[in-house]
Amino acid sequence: MKAMAAAAKTMAEMFRDPASYSSAEFRNAAGSIAARSGDALADHFISGLDDPKSKAKPEIGAERERFDRLADDLRDYAHALETAAADNPGLMTGRMRMKPGEVMGGGPLGTHVRNEAALASIPAEHLFHLMLQACTTCHARFRMGQ
Repeated sequence: MKAMAAAAKTMAEMFRDPASYSSAEFRNAAGSIAARSGDALADHFISGLDDPKSKAKPEIGAERERFDRLADDLRDYAHALETAAADNPGLMTGRMRMKPGEVMGGGPLGTHVRNEAALASIPAEHLFHLMLQACTTCHARFRMGQ
């Protein structure tokens, strides 16, 4: 989880300061999240839910399908961000940025864009927000101390 948080911070900084954008670093950060999400994340929480050191709530077991869907959403958004970095090898382009008033994927906090073509049409900045929303949704439901 710490590696995913660090990767998200790397991407967030590039959106805050587009001059710091590096396609390779952005792609690596997105790839780091993609590699740790989806099945990898779901499998990590198959056992050990009763570990007293874990911050995972037991609801993960009872709501396995919902948890797995969020893990897959996270992976899908991270893969789409990898693609955006590959498609924008130079400077951070306007195509990567959200435009004022732009509504996509159920609005600025839409969390269920599952169609690959739809993901490809969304600016990277919006994908980034969707990815963060997937994290927030999962933590709110399945992490203690939130």
